[in-house]
Amino acid sequence: MVNFLSIIKTERNEEMKKDYESYKWFFTSSGKLVIGGKSAEQNEEIMENADNDDVIMHTSSPGSPFCIIKNPNENDIKEAAIFTACFSHEWKKGKKKTDVHIFKGEQVKKDNGMKIGTFGVLGSIKRKTVELKLVLDFQKGKLRALPPSTAKKKILTLIPGKLDKISAANKILEIIKNKYNYPITKDEVMSAIPSDNIAIKK
Repeated sequence: MVNFLSIIKTERNEEMKKDYESYKWFFTSSGKLVIGGKSAEQNEEIMENADNDDVIMHTSSPGSPFCIIKNPNENDIKEAAIFTACFSHEWKKGKKKTDVHIFKGEQVKKDNGMKIGTFGVLGSIKRKTVELKLVLDFQKGKLRALPPSTAKKKILTLIPGKLDKISAANKILEIIKNKYNYPITKDEVMSAIPSDNIAIKK
């Protein structure tokens, strides 16, 4: 099992690059690493290894990655909340906005009988309403679907729509190759974007 704490604590160490890339990830505009689970198993791993003071996010509705960030400022929290929402089931439902719950690692509880990737939260929870909107740009040499304020060069904008993931990936790949002549693969695009129900804006 990958030790999540070592990923966060060495986020700028190139030797750890493949570890954080196995999750959903991006860097905020202030350079903070945000990691989210791609599956119930990864959500379990992230939550089990969270420090008490880590900030954790999940949509108010089921079907969301648990996303985690260390020592965030308010803008980091907003960007991480957008990322959390856009990779949740709320995107698939075509929502324009949704609520994200924000809490600390010390509030997380795991009772016997809870399914893998499922947790309870003790105490008060902060809520942030965010817009479901992402932009494509490159971070650490990889194509990422990012909260708009984190992108240095906005290649394309993604919002909830009607394209399935494969169709969206093919269209994005064509646009990037024709406009930017960047040697990107379909797998890279598929890894970056939300799953299904996508609209692409230039």
